[in-house]
Amino acid sequence: MTALGLSRELFLVWWGTMGLFVGSFLNVAIHRLPRPDLGVSKPRRSFCPGCRRQLTWRENVPVLSWVLQRGRCRGCRTRIPVRYPLVEVLTAGLWLLAAWSLPEDSVGVVMVRTLVLSGLVVATFVDFEFFEIPDEISIGGLVLAPLLSLAVPELHAESALSRAFAAGAALPPMERGDAVMQSLIGMMVGAGSLYGIGLLGRLAFGRDAMGLGDVKLMGAAGGFLGGPRVLVALVLASFFASLAGLANIGRLYLVVRHRDRARGRSGGPGQALARARVAGRYVPFGPYLALGIGIVLLYWNDVRDWLRWS
Repeated sequence: MTALGLSRELFLVWWGTMGLFVGSFLNVAIHRLPRPDLGVSKPRRSFCPGCRRQLTWRENVPVLSWVLQRGRCRGCRTRIPVRYPLVEVLTAGLWLLAAWSLPEDSVGVVMVRTLVLSGLVVATFVDFEFFEIPDEISIGGLVLAPLLSLAVPELHAESALSRAFAAGAALPPMERGDAVMQSLIGMMVGAGSLYGIGLLGRLAFGRDAMGLGDVKLMGAAGGFLGGPRVLVALVLASFFASLAGLANIGRLYLVVRHRDRARGRSGGPGQALARARVAGRYVPFGPYLALGIGIVLLYWNDVRDWLRWS
């Protein structure tokens, strides 16, 4: 048996269903947080951005409503972006992974991890569209990380410091004070490392190489992961961002070459590559930070073993 008196299988089904409905709320946050005239609870009811009509409960059922309405508003027939069911399914999947990857008696850790993953979903989709990370996510994480570490010290039970004290034996229970200390250290390591990279980039290239939103997000992540793990998350994020950046430059290079040929412009591959590099450098880093953080949060033991840290 596990939480709420349910079997593990039923708990996972219930938890995934909850993730679907939370994903519906995250869509509200993604749409409203970057817009100064809106708030998560202002207005209280969901509405169609096209015709401003309030939506009924039948139009708010996760995924199903979008499918039945064929991705359009029932009133004005405005197209509803596929992002909406995607966020709902993604959130449900992440909630399931968080519950599946932990023992049955780790309900507190599961709840915190799903909270963190939900925040990362919002940060990812807002950053992709607006090139910013809402303070409600980053600063909210900075505030919550030490508080939740105090409430659920098991968050840091698998840290490198805990394993060093255990010296190969069974890990001892994490003390609340130690968990808060590791959370605060992780916040400083996460924010400090990324801020330092941004400072070096500014000195080297004469322009901002890192947004403060990314720095704050990494600080919040460090509060939940601890110092060593947040550095691994940063390395993974940098790797994935580099791959995405190269792919984006390649895509833009092909677009530029195609347009030059279509318009009869002169210019060789070198000029096209230079223009693609200028345009391709504007890639939001937040989504890749979220990816690195999520991997370390869910699969730290596997990542540690792969890096031969055990």
